[in-house]
Amino acid sequence: MPGIQQFDTTMRLLHKVLDLRSKNQEVIGSNIANAETPGYAAQSFSFEEQLHSALTDSGLRPATTHPAHIPPAPPSFEQVNGTLTVTRDTAGLGDRNTVSVDQEMVKLSENEILYEAAVTMLNKKLSMLKYAANGGA
Repeated sequence: MPGIQQFDTTMRLLHKVLDLRSKNQEVIGSNIANAETPGYAAQSFSFEEQLHSALTDSGLRPATTHPAHIPPAPPSFEQVNGTLTVTRDTAGLGDRNTVSVDQEMVKLSENEILYEAAVTMLNKKLSMLKYAANGGA
């Protein structure tokens, strides 16, 4: 039943996106909370490129020749975990805090909008399932 499998894949993808967006929200919130902490290094969380790569993977991947080798790309979107990057102060001026509250607020707003979009899509999928379960009524 390919239709149900596709529906299941979409639901799993939306669940993964919501998890990753929640992690991003935590990182942004931590940055904002530490905006006045001397020496705090701002962090950023990215996952979009990894997720896109996992979704557009054509199945052609370089072969690993040993089981201990690190695979070049995640074989599926479920294995995407994102990357946490720390921005350290290189100028050496001031309190060495690298958080820009304005930039973090923009990231927060963007993440919130994208999270809400994923929730809306998930709700739509669940509504379609409910509609089908009720026999189209």
